[in-house]
Amino acid sequence: MNKKELFDAFDGFSQNLMVTLAEIEAMKKQVQGLVEENTILRLENTKLRERLSQLEHENLVKTSSKQGKDHLEGIYDEGFHICNFFYGQRRENDEECMFCRELLDRK
Repeated sequence: MNKKELFDAFDGFSQNLMVTLAEIEAMKKQVQGLVEENTILRLENTKLRERLSQLEHENLVKTSSKQGKDHLEGIYDEGFHICNFFYGQRRENDEECMFCRELLDRK
């Protein structure tokens, strides 16, 4: 190999290295973008899981509250007082009690 061929070989090799370096830099930027997107999605996922957990807890509280109210309504329908004043006493002739009704009508 003469000097010109050697220089041409080095020049070609140098050009290939520059192209490869540019490709690597492009891949590096793409990976960096993916890492940032992944981080954002992980944070969003965490927040959504926390919100879902909160909603499930609220739903559980509402369900248990509704079950308690249904139970009191059943006792009242059987003819017993559920108010603080006469709790457990039988309602005479199944008459309405305004204190019991107030408890049942609460939200």
